[in-house]
Amino acid sequence: MFYELTASTWGKEETGAIERVIRSDRFTMADEVAAFEREFADYFGMRYGVMANSGSSANLIATAALFYKRENPLQRGDEAIVPSIAWSTTYSPLQQYGLRLRFVDVELETLNMDTSRLEEALTPRTRLLVGVSVLGNPAALDVMRAFAHQHALYFLEDNCESMDAELGGQKTGTFGDLSTFSFFFSHHISSMEGGIVLTNDEELYHLLRSLRAHGWTRDLPPGSPLFERHGNEHFEAYRFVLPGYNVRPLEMVGAVSREQLKKLPAMTQQRRRNLALFQRLFEGDSRFITQRENGKSSSFSFTLVLNPEAGLDRDGVFSSLRDAGIGFRMITGGCLPCHDTIQYYDYDTVGPLTNARLAHNQGFFVGNYPSDLTGAITRLREVLNRVGR
Repeated sequence: MFYELTASTWGKEETGAIERVIRSDRFTMADEVAAFEREFADYFGMRYGVMANSGSSANLIATAALFYKRENPLQRGDEAIVPSIAWSTTYSPLQQYGLRLRFVDVELETLNMDTSRLEEALTPRTRLLVGVSVLGNPAALDVMRAFAHQHALYFLEDNCESMDAELGGQKTGTFGDLSTFSFFFSHHISSMEGGIVLTNDEELYHLLRSLRAHGWTRDLPPGSPLFERHGNEHFEAYRFVLPGYNVRPLEMVGAVSREQLKKLPAMTQQRRRNLALFQRLFEGDSRFITQRENGKSSSFSFTLVLNPEAGLDRDGVFSSLRDAGIGFRMITGGCLPCHDTIQYYDYDTVGPLTNARLAHNQGFFVGNYPSDLTGAITRLREVLNRVGR
């Protein structure tokens, strides 16, 4: 393949971190994970970080935590306003906890939720707003945060695709009551698998820690607000206070993540240099709708939506990319109501989701990663120059 969707960012630092864990002979969650949680939260200026074994698991325990708050917990049957384009496990925990979803269309130019439809999406049953910044491009998180505050909604920010992006000088992943990140292979930092939840709320922090580890009290700090000790050490050692999971990360994942976090600023800068070239080469080509940057993107990838007015044949475009050895794929997970899984959801849509369906059916992305992609992006431009001419 001439131009892959992604590439490894590992070096001797990451393999050295794995060797460090092997020498320690401690492979389950321990000091490396705890150190990474502190370092990651500090990088984003947040009080608490709770690492999990994936970004999907981070979404799961973040959703669950809101159902176990002592005051004003979410309830089954409550409604959540969600964008119509995101990854499948942005939505799955919401379905599994019995929330009714109201899908809002995206802006075709940014691929993020059209926040002008928020008032229309709001009902007396609305309790949660979910914000997703698609593929490194910040959503209107400031608008969403203000809307959630105005209407006493919880705000869950799925930032799994947009680590190190910024909006108004504030990093994405810091706007939500809870914000989630992913460390999968193709993401801004990669640690095999892994994810994390950030929050400034102490109660949510304790809930996340318990939910991550079986609903157990063992991983809770002293003086946890979730329970009172009874003094019987035999029972206290195996005391369960929540219906939790085992979504703990491995110690190797924590160690590798620490090394990747050190590289993040430089990797983001290279992604942005690649983005600047892509924007320059595709500026003014009305055949393709490319993602308009909102704030400061961390550029997970480069998106293109075939402009219906141009009359391009999607299969012909894809064939040209394959022949040139250029990898491509669906934008994020596409529009969820276009997938078979939607039959299992309690949901409705705010309008026909015209833009999301167009992006689902006529959109794709090509890779961006922290290497100099000048040759690859230039070749992409040359191939697409010939399409439909």
